[in-house]
Amino acid sequence: MSVQLNHTIVPARDPRSSAAFLAEMLGLPAPVPYGPFYGVQLDNGVTLDYRQVNGEVHWQHLAFLVSEAEFDQIFSRIRARGLSYWADPGHRHAGSINHHDGGRGLYWDDPDGHTLEIITRPYGSGG
Repeated sequence: MSVQLNHTIVPARDPRSSAAFLAEMLGLPAPVPYGPFYGVQLDNGVTLDYRQVNGEVHWQHLAFLVSEAEFDQIFSRIRARGLSYWADPGHRHAGSINHHDGGRGLYWDDPDGHTLEIITRPYGSGG
């Protein structure tokens, strides 16, 4: 068997709401509750399990490889909600997208301050 990421836990103040936000933004099915988690199932079999934390949420960066069409759909949802977005993870280039490796990419934050990223080409793939 090859080694594959199966799931990871994403801390959230309101896991149901945060998981629903991600699923909606990415155009994925609604999160599935499982014990204390709300799981967002990605198309490659990985599940992001949102779990409630009391107190400070430690920041995470979650990057998603998407098609050009999916990028357009997600970007449209970001703009429709009036969310801030950036071309870089340091949030220095507001309202812009990047074109690394001949693709497109952008960053935005979820309700808990996690940085979400969509890219249409893997880093280092050229272009």
